[in-house]
Amino acid sequence: MDYQGFHDKVMMVSPAIRFATICDLNGRIKHSGHRKGVKNLLTAQESLKSLKTSSNAWKVRNQIARKIGKGKYVLAEYGRIKRIVVPLGNKHLLYLTTGTRADHAKIISKAIRLKLR
Repeated sequence: MDYQGFHDKVMMVSPAIRFATICDLNGRIKHSGHRKGVKNLLTAQESLKSLKTSSNAWKVRNQIARKIGKGKYVLAEYGRIKRIVVPLGNKHLLYLTTGTRADHAKIISKAIRLKLR
């Protein structure tokens, strides 16, 4: 799979995307990167912890999906960023952060249409 090429496509979705990571459901990073000129808000260790927490939460959602339906995305809004998690098929997740003024609905809509190949 071309994780870097996919990452490049994701970053073209919107200039408001600060950071994008493609990972598996165990939180193992396949490709990750920040937009040029964007400062990290978390340490590498904090970022990894957040990613693993998100991937674990997604596994729980998958366990109850037969009762409530398959998850489409998760949005969390904080004081300084928005975090968006979108499934990429059944084995991968797209983990994004944006600025707080980002049009998250538009970004989510475009991200859902992207396919990891």
